[in-house]
Amino acid sequence: MEAIISSSSCVFYRFLTTKDKFHTFIDAKYEVCQPDDTNENNDTNNETKESSVEEPQVKKLKWDPEDKKRLRGQNKSRPHRKPTMYEEKPLCVSVIQGNRKCFYGDKCKFHHVVADYMASKPPDIGDSCHLFDTFGKCQYGLSCRFGKTHTTADFQTLEKADVMKTYENRTPVKNSLTKDLQNSLRKRQVSFKKSEDYLKTFSNYKDKTEPKTLISEMSIATMTHKPMSMQPDATVCSAKRQISPEKPPAIKTAGPLTDVDVVRLRSCEKKQVDFRDKLYLAPLTTCGNLPFRRVCKRFGADITCGEMAMCTNLLQGQQSEWALLKRHESEDIFGVQVEGCFPDTMTRCAELINNHAQVDFVDINSGCPIDLVYKKGGGCGLMARTRKFEQIVKGMNYVLDVPLTVKIRTGVHEKSNIAHKLIPELKNWGVSMITLHGRSREQRYTKLADWDYINTCAELASPVPLFGNGDILSYEDAVKAKDTGVSGIMIARGALIKPWIFTEIKESRHWDISSTERLDMLKDFTNFGLEHWGSDTRGVEKTRNFLLEWLSFMCRYIPVGLLERVPQKINERPPYYMGRNYLESLMASQNVGDWVRISEMLLGPVPKNFNFLPKHKANSYK
Repeated sequence: MEAIISSSSCVFYRFLTTKDKFHTFIDAKYEVCQPDDTNENNDTNNETKESSVEEPQVKKLKWDPEDKKRLRGQNKSRPHRKPTMYEEKPLCVSVIQGNRKCFYGDKCKFHHVVADYMASKPPDIGDSCHLFDTFGKCQYGLSCRFGKTHTTADFQTLEKADVMKTYENRTPVKNSLTKDLQNSLRKRQVSFKKSEDYLKTFSNYKDKTEPKTLISEMSIATMTHKPMSMQPDATVCSAKRQISPEKPPAIKTAGPLTDVDVVRLRSCEKKQVDFRDKLYLAPLTTCGNLPFRRVCKRFGADITCGEMAMCTNLLQGQQSEWALLKRHESEDIFGVQVEGCFPDTMTRCAELINNHAQVDFVDINSGCPIDLVYKKGGGCGLMARTRKFEQIVKGMNYVLDVPLTVKIRTGVHEKSNIAHKLIPELKNWGVSMITLHGRSREQRYTKLADWDYINTCAELASPVPLFGNGDILSYEDAVKAKDTGVSGIMIARGALIKPWIFTEIKESRHWDISSTERLDMLKDFTNFGLEHWGSDTRGVEKTRNFLLEWLSFMCRYIPVGLLERVPQKINERPPYYMGRNYLESLMASQNVGDWVRISEMLLGPVPKNFNFLPKHKANSYK
């Protein structure tokens, strides 16, 4: 849970209201704002108003005064309904792709008769298809939920030849996992030559400290009570050959000289990225998807990074994990973040990304506080395992042709900072940039970020750029952060609450953005989501799910015009207030039912069996 204080004192008194009055207003007004309401049936509207005030009380039991126990914490192990379950019998892909032969034949459980499918298909959501208007062709054809725009009476799909020509040689989204690569990964047929070279030298280094060949023979002889071989010279010589290098080093060294030291890619040969004075959108799990990053790029984000990906899942060729590496053409400086706790898997994963993905940098997540990751030794656990951390950094640096960056926290425990000890080591290991979150693992998001400590670490990191992260929600917060001496700032929750923060920082102003402009921004997100996840029922519901996840953060925003004291602080809990119009009030609601209403404005009514459980229990209803 976050350390949140009441912010009622920062909102003008005339806008404040109570919880019950706020939700009663939202529910009553929502029925009036429905598009099918007319002035001719005012009597019917009045009846629905009266009933709408009572209906939500049944499902929103958290308002019940008898329920005195406050809902806290997170909804762990949330039941995620697959988007495919919202359509009982979809149209077969073979029909969508031009009546090609179905691979499953008579065993296929999907529709093959177009007329039968169209009779059972849910009604279209809108009058125009974003994919058809943008690309000249909708690849989802008859299954598109906006299909009447590009479907003829005899169920033929239309195309715009002139628009399609503009995208002939363009690949808007890169880093997709091909079937050939996926099959090779699953059959373990992908070559990791550079990784094996590094791991062999690392293996030889372990052999030097423990001559396994000689010890194993001695142990066998002891166990069997047999004398050792009378030719010890050959055994000892073979062990020595494994232990000592064939040729002595020409220069006296402090440690063992390996191939990694001799055959090393020079720093000048790697791709250089200018990180300084950039605005960095943090890699955000779940919400930091490609459509959201496109929205932030429009508002001025300089550096974007994919969501955290597990290195083992990438090596296994999991499609869902590789989707986190996808990059849009608008992302000019783009990196991927990987998580792992072993040098072999992290090194191979880095080489895999280097050979099969187009990225500008690779980031190691050594700041993740999640128990599942930490208990395995990954995330924050790496900060306390410096030996493994060093092997991972050096191995990934050895196989990468792009810069390697690291994201860390102040430490594992709240009152025991260790980042200042680790940063000089990271410099020696060869990282190109360090990002420091000003909280420990134990703190999670409680208390404020320690920017004084970030300043101290920035001085230690020089000349390696160090980015600071924590509690930035306005351009004033960004100015104070830059004054600490960091090379740049990373923005995480601030971007989820108000993605236009990048514009505010670059233009040094507070943007009193209207509710209509925010709705247009959400409309852009849904359009980008339909491009990314699809415009069929499955894609629409997946877009809706990610939209609701984002709205759980954006509802914390308080419009600048309503603030008595500017700016809003990230640790202030928004009070219940009435906006300047109904839409502004609806966007301020912290109830998941109202988020669903916003999604219905953009993506049509939810299916009958729709279910969404938010991350935090305080926003849930039973």
